[in-house]
Amino acid sequence: MKTRVIIVRHGQSTYNQLKRIQGHCDESALTPKGEAQALQVGQALGEIPFDAVWSSPLQRARKTAEIITAELQKSLPNLADPQTTDDLKEISLPLWEGMPFTEAEAQFPETFSQWRNDPANFVMAIPTAEGGTEDFYPVRSLYQQAARFWQTLLAHHEGQTILVVAHSAINRALVSTAIGLGPDHFNQLSQANCNISVLNFEGGWNGPVQVEAMNLTSHMGSPLPEMRKGYRGPRMLLVRHGETEWNRQGQFQGQIDVPLNDNGRAQAQKAAEFLKSVQIDAAYTSFMARPKETAEIILQHHPGLALHSVTDLQEISHGEWEGLYEADIEKNYPGMLHQWQTAPETVQMPGGENLQQVWHRAILAWKQIVAAHSGGDEVQTVLVVAHDAVNKALLCHLVGLGPESFWRFKQGNGAVSVIDYPNGIDSPPVINAANITIHLSGSVLDKTAAGAL
Repeated sequence: MKTRVIIVRHGQSTYNQLKRIQGHCDESALTPKGEAQALQVGQALGEIPFDAVWSSPLQRARKTAEIITAELQKSLPNLADPQTTDDLKEISLPLWEGMPFTEAEAQFPETFSQWRNDPANFVMAIPTAEGGTEDFYPVRSLYQQAARFWQTLLAHHEGQTILVVAHSAINRALVSTAIGLGPDHFNQLSQANCNISVLNFEGGWNGPVQVEAMNLTSHMGSPLPEMRKGYRGPRMLLVRHGETEWNRQGQFQGQIDVPLNDNGRAQAQKAAEFLKSVQIDAAYTSFMARPKETAEIILQHHPGLALHSVTDLQEISHGEWEGLYEADIEKNYPGMLHQWQTAPETVQMPGGENLQQVWHRAILAWKQIVAAHSGGDEVQTVLVVAHDAVNKALLCHLVGLGPESFWRFKQGNGAVSVIDYPNGIDSPPVINAANITIHLSGSVLDKTAAGAL
């Protein structure tokens, strides 16, 4: 039974506005803008039948949760007010809390650099009552806190839909621990004020989990999350092609060149409108008909931009499964479909590819594209339109996950994901948003065809 958890970061706070470090400090309150953002979240989530709301007790998150819950209670009068737990508190940074970021960096340059570049080993020397110091690892501690919260939440809310309102760092730790990432990947996920992320759990803690969407900000009027100041690019926009008739019917496509259907073209048009205001500097696509037409429709608003076809971005070859429905596969290859759904890294498609092959070619193509747009004087935004399996492989690879984690990231038809490279190809990428589909249906939930994969 699926448990859906929707995670929201608090709205803009006074310390956000002043660029001060917050942590456990509870002097930071919502600004009027932050309150307005919280209301927008409540309106965006209005269609979802929540069973409970959990919040950090710190006032900036608690107030955000109260505003959202009051809006939800208009259609869910039996929804209880938010419950709070210390396990949703922000990361503890005892030596820095209240300081401007610039001051912390100036006073503690080595430690601050470690926080940004080596979070798993980020350590603070905390004074003790005896006059000495004790090593404290803030990010490691935060990940333990996140894991503890998940175990409690999933044990008490199996099969329900839960709203969680907390903070940037703890939210990143929540998403990370859910999908199997450690503290070393802490800085590779982004969380904007009042963003919305959606996780689906099949069972309890350590069971299968899927990131349906992450760091959605469109409900606040900005189609894509902002790139952090100081990043030198590039920004990569990874898009899945629009719907095909085989997606709709649940047939395995693979490398059969099935074109978009009418709904798929409409999805591409909506993606084009969604990205209309975004400056795109370069565009790449799988050579297959469905992503190529999707890319061409998006580029109607970017005249004169060349579209480059890349062979290694083509969809996984399902071999003998192509053209079949799940029932046909189960009949002809007993047990293999279940193996694909539960241990995909172990499957060799009959007459087709395995995921290691897809990983290798897709990542090679991706790195070549990123490298071609790194190191310039201007930050470039690059559109890449590909397929479900290829996009999943890329998103997993970008955060250090292998083929065994293939099902971790959902990719809807016409969905947009955003990946930023702080210092180009040689820097760890940051997934700034994953599987944005709100432009397709007006919902934060992915309502595209489930398809067959």
